[in-house]
Amino acid sequence: MPETKSYESIAANVAAVRETMKEAAQRAGRDVSEITLVAATKVQTSDTIRNAIQAGITVCGENRVQELVAHLEDNAYQGAKVHFIGHLQTNKVKFVVGKVDMIESIDSTRLMDAVEKQAAKLDIVQDILLEVNIGDEESKGGAAIDEVLALAQHALACPHLRLRGLMCIPPATASEEENRGFFQETYQLFVDMKDKLEDNNSTIDCLSMGMSGDYPLAIEGGSTMVRVGTALFGARPPWHPQG
Repeated sequence: MPETKSYESIAANVAAVRETMKEAAQRAGRDVSEITLVAATKVQTSDTIRNAIQAGITVCGENRVQELVAHLEDNAYQGAKVHFIGHLQTNKVKFVVGKVDMIESIDSTRLMDAVEKQAAKLDIVQDILLEVNIGDEESKGGAAIDEVLALAQHALACPHLRLRGLMCIPPATASEEENRGFFQETYQLFVDMKDKLEDNNSTIDCLSMGMSGDYPLAIEGGSTMVRVGTALFGARPPWHPQG
């Protein structure tokens, strides 16, 4: 069982991350208020999440449906929004749609249709991001670069989905220079997607790029949302699912 991180330690880390975000934004000539800090709460306890929210975190990002459900039952996210940022299987959609403010990891029409169907059943509009496999990695989820526009058009045809933008995770082995290129490429894809969509695309305003090891680069590359876990909570313990 992971240990609960203290409010004091999290608050110090949140302040340090926000300062680094501010410096990166200044280097890019941007206002840091345009960039949302998403606390990646994978393998954290409900009390750690509560302490993070008390320390000023306004958005939590969950990777695993099982943890999301447990934290929702504990009412751990009270006072913050919740994003689902991990791989989502179609058979788990019912546990996520309507329970989170945004699903950041839509990467196929099959998954999108499952989310649309569940959102229609609940009579809600679910915010989504399209996950792009920017490094073209066989082992990683995400849509291929040349599939993104068609996926975006499909999303706009779904009445119970609201397309908000793109998410990417560059290869873990990428160098700083390679990462910079991946972020620039994703930003250009984001801009091109908005330009090419004929429908009203005013809701497309989110570009989720950057994690603990590279979020300053992502901010310099145009990210509006960074998903930070280790820099806030320390190294993750191993995960042992219950049951």
